[in-house]
Amino acid sequence: MLGAVLGCLVLAVVLLLVLGRDGEPTEASAEAGFARDMAVHHSQAVQMSFITRDGSTDERLRTLAYDIIITQTAQRGMFMGWLQQWELNQAGERPPMAWMAGHGHGGGAGTPAAGTGTPSTMPGMASEEELKRLREASGKDKEILFLQLMIRHHEGGVQMAQALLNLSERDEVVTMARHIVNTQSGEIKLMTDMLKQRGAQPLPSILE
Repeated sequence: MLGAVLGCLVLAVVLLLVLGRDGEPTEASAEAGFARDMAVHHSQAVQMSFITRDGSTDERLRTLAYDIIITQTAQRGMFMGWLQQWELNQAGERPPMAWMAGHGHGGGAGTPAAGTGTPSTMPGMASEEELKRLREASGKDKEILFLQLMIRHHEGGVQMAQALLNLSERDEVVTMARHIVNTQSGEIKLMTDMLKQRGAQPLPSILE
């Protein structure tokens, strides 16, 4: 009898940590971790897109970069809005990617980013050295590097969104995650074709 009571108390504490007193996501929730980490992930995609849009004369590539800037800036605003609505700080107390541990990523600081060999906390993120190369490149070399880095970056975004879909049933977050999977998967195909037109191939895929 005592064991059953204790079990119920433990379950109640877990539900309180995950759902909060009013059913809103809390610090321990996948939804909060996803919103924070995807906001950071999107910020780098926007940064790389600005670098390339301002340094390329190819209109098709510039349009793609512009679309990424507009779409991911708007989505980042939604992530920040959710956190405000849930009465959570934009910077969380838990390590980045801790919410995704066991769902395709180890979580925690210092995890190597696939294909980079440099410490990172999120799948698909470009290293500082890669960003430096992107800034310094020009012409066709810049376009190829951008497409390669952005394909891998999108793969990381898809991986994060798919993990969220396995962890959450909250409507607005699930809808956003599905949109990210669909949109970024389509852009991966587009960018792969654009690489082929330039006689280049994507970096090794980080998707399982």
